[in-house]
Formats: sequence, C-alpha cells, structure tokens
Amino acid sequence: MRKTLHAIAGLLCGIVLLSSCATGTDAVATGGTFDFVSPGGQTRIFYDPPADRGTLGTLTGEDLMNEGETISLDDFAGEVVVLNVWGQWCAPCRSEADDLEQVYEETKDLGVAFLGINVRDNQRDKAQDFVTDQQIGYPSIYDPAMRSLLALGRSYPTSVVPTTVVLDREHRVAAVYLTELLASDLQPVVERVAAEPVEDQ
Repeated sequence: MRKTLHAIAGLLCGIVLLSSCATGTDAVATGGTFDFVSPGGQTRIFYDPPADRGTLGTLTGEDLMNEGETISLDDFAGEVVVLNVWGQWCAPCRSEADDLEQVYEETKDLGVAFLGINVRDNQRDKAQDFVTDQQIGYPSIYDPAMRSLLALGRSYPTSVVPTTVVLDREHRVAAVYLTELLASDLQPVVERVAAEPVEDQ
C-alpha cells in the first residue's frame, strides 16, 4: 500500500512538473537521451560501459548566490560533473553537505566540477544562508519549482531528495545515487569516471 501511494505521489509530481515547464524562466531543461531505470528499486545505479550511457537534456537556471546570473551544464564542457539535488529543509542534505564539499575539494584538480540544484526552497535567503554556513564552494542552480529536473528524464524520481548524479566528461550519466552519501561512497566513483579515456569525436 505504501509503495502504491509513493508511486501515485511520484506520478502526480511528474505531471505537475511537466505542466509547469511551459511557463516561467527560472530554470530550463529540454532534450537528452538518458532514460532512468532503477532495477529492483536500487538506490545506487551505475551505467556502464560508457558508450551505453545517455546524455542529459539542456540544464540551465539562475545562480542561487548571484541573482540575475545563470549557470548552465554547458559551462562545464569537458569536465566530469557531479550534480546534487538538495534543499536546506532536507535533513539528509544537511548531513551530506560536508562530505560532498570534501569530495569536491579533493577531485577538482582532476577536472571534476560540482553543481548543486536547490529545490523546494521558496525562501531564497534560507538556501543562501545554508551555503554560507556549510562553506559550500561550488555553485547551485536556484530552482524552487524543480523545473530543471526535467533534464534528468521524464521517468526520473523527482520526489527523491537528496539525489546525486555523476556525469562523465561528455556529460553522459555514469552513476545515480538516490540516497544520502558519504565521501567514501562518492569519491572512488568520481575518480574512476575522471580517469576514463576520452573517446575520439
């Protein structure tokens, strides 16, 4: 019964997201070839080999900390990108923030970038205070309406926060975590993806 209610809630959330993407300019997401699949309800999913990975759609939105400025996934061309969907209201997000920051600091010299996606925080100043208090060094898209998550595909479970997605250098989805992370969970995967050879275009 609980699983059925969760499924219905997820479906309704997806319908709301799809209908809301037709209006508003705070975040944009279109296209992409990534099709989310979670075998057996897994919360840690890896997509290999690299040639079989799907790409995200266009992902761009307003910079959380700099109103009027935009951030796009395209700003990180050629880099491994770790996307983290978070909200300051989310206890697991608060718990994993220092672990994500640790991995960011320890892998950025490998050509790894982190990009947060702040969701469901209608009071922007609270989300900004969270970034300042946690000393988060990487940027976030401010997306209270969750429009940007459409870039992750129509079947993506937008009800799961926090979510972390590891993209390879061609911005194909290499790993998805639908759970809170420790640095020891994330860093080996990020380092492995960063070490993958770049395919000839």
